[in-house]
Amino acid sequence: MATADELLSDALRLPPEERARLAHELLLSLEAEGEDSDAEAEWAGELDRRAQEVIGGKVKLVSHEEARRQVTEHLERLRRQR
Repeated sequence: MATADELLSDALRLPPEERARLAHELLLSLEAEGEDSDAEAEWAGELDRRAQEVIGGKVKLVSHEEARRQVTEHLERLRRQR
């Protein structure tokens, strides 16, 4: 049986759409018993919507590094406005 590190390494080599689908399925598998069913349904719907946007090419994926850069730039702009 493969280890989590081996599975992660393999998963990271998948195309973005497949990684999104895999992440979606993994998150769904973590649903805890006894959670608020309304909140659970909302999160499941949101995850499905986002996954479908990725799979359908409606959103542009960026690397972790690019996302971090964008967030940092945004926070810097907010700090300068104070």
